[in-house]
Amino acid sequence: MATMYVRYKQVYALNPEKSKILKLNKTGLTVGLMSCFGLCIIANFQKCILYYIHVVGACLTFGVGAIYMLVQTILSYLMQPEVHSKDIFWIRLTLLLWCSSSIVSMFVSSVVLYSGLYGTNLVQKLHWDSQEKGYTAHIISTVSEWSLAFSFLSFFLTYIRDFQKISLRAVVSLHGQTLRNTPQSFVADDQALLIAGSI
Repeated sequence: MATMYVRYKQVYALNPEKSKILKLNKTGLTVGLMSCFGLCIIANFQKCILYYIHVVGACLTFGVGAIYMLVQTILSYLMQPEVHSKDIFWIRLTLLLWCSSSIVSMFVSSVVLYSGLYGTNLVQKLHWDSQEKGYTAHIISTVSEWSLAFSFLSFFLTYIRDFQKISLRAVVSLHGQTLRNTPQSFVADDQALLIAGSI
């Protein structure tokens, strides 16, 4: 989430007057946060226990995450050559195509695997033997899922050079010496200093 927020602030700062880019940037942030929420669902609901909730989380993470990648690729296209080089656009487009092909491969192999051709209750199956029916579809699905995850990681690695050109800082302004709501806590800003080591 932090990476997506920093990217949002960076694009906003680089294009303060371009309304098309700013709207697309807000869309990207919203879609990116939805993808992060899907990752929380995947992490908290295991496939073998609550399969359908896990699938909803996977669709949010990877499906909506692919839309995030698409939005960021379009932003890279719109910001070239003033802000981005053409190379970074082509790299992000390639990673988006990798992601898309992994999604299609994972979807098709999963539909084939869970269609009932290879038996029922495959969701609970954790260990596979290469001689079993459905093993090939399972392997294709698993490899596609890992390929999809690596395409996401690779896409976020393209932000490294962008993030090297910015710095962030958080400003803390205290409005009192305590966090309680007492009359003494409402003091002037000049008395509200944070002293290191006073914890």
